[in-house]
Order: sequence, then structure tokens, then C-alpha cells
Amino acid sequence: MNWLITLVWSNYADGPFLLLDVGDAMLVEGLIAVAAAGGGAVVQAAGTDAWNGIRGGFARLFGRGEEGRERAELERLDQTHAVLAAAREGEEARRVQIAQVARWQTRLEALLEELPEAEQRQVVAELQALVAQVEAAGPAQGVHNDFSQATFTNSQVLGSGSMTVTNNYDK
Repeated sequence: MNWLITLVWSNYADGPFLLLDVGDAMLVEGLIAVAAAGGGAVVQAAGTDAWNGIRGGFARLFGRGEEGRERAELERLDQTHAVLAAAREGEEARRVQIAQVARWQTRLEALLEELPEAEQRQVVAELQALVAQVEAAGPAQGVHNDFSQATFTNSQVLGSGSMTVTNNYDK
């Protein structure tokens, strides 16, 4: 028996997922994981410079060569972009993001389930490429903290990822 294992990562998931190809059939759990990563990718890409390319890629994925379906998907993706942009910050924004990830995950699951196996494999590969493209584009936004008027005594700065700390004390 041959096993093909592909690691799929989504910032909106609880961690990496394994897509298992066992013989001639993909496991349902693997398809769900790929769909979850795809749903997260749609939301993560909205508001970034990569949006137009990602938007077109997902529209082609759903359209499957039918121009009318592709246009309808572009409209759905534009709706998602507008809803995410209109969401206020904080908890409301997080709720909207979660709802949109679930919406696109569900749509992707339905698409994958209805396809014959050969086409399903092709769509999974296309979807994984779109997810990788979103991840390569980086985060949708950065965080800036202004401590210019703050006073610190025996302080530490802790964080992860890329960070720049500038001492403006002498200015």
C-alpha cells in the first residue's frame, strides 16, 4: 500500500493537518482539512496585496471552466471582502472572520465531495497552491505600539516573530 502524506497549514486552524491518500481514495478527514485551510486562506488574503490573485484563483477553482459560475464566485468573494472590511476591530472582527472561514470551508467541502476522484485530486492540488500563495504573501496587517510617552523602569520587551525595538529616549 502506498501512502502519500501532504502537510497542510492554516493560520485559522488548530495546527497542521495531514492529507492522507490511501490507495485510490482520499480520506474525508483530509478533504475537510484542505477545505479548512482554504477557508482560512480566503479570509487571510482579504485586505492584502495578494487579494486580487487569490480572488481570481478561488473563482476559477469553483467555476471549473464555466464563466457564469466564475463570475458568481467573484461576487461572493467580493461580498466576503466587504463584510471583513466592514467589521469593527476586536471581538466583532474575530466573529466575522470565524464565520467567513466556516462559510468558505463548507463551500469547499461541498465542492470536493461532489467531484469525481481524478478531478478531486486536481482541485486539492490547486487549493493547496492557493493556500501556499496566501501564506507566502504574509499577514494581512502589522501591529504598531507607540510607547513614546511611556516611562519604563527595569523593563523587558518580549515577543516572537520579527520585531524592531527602537530607543527614542534621547530624542
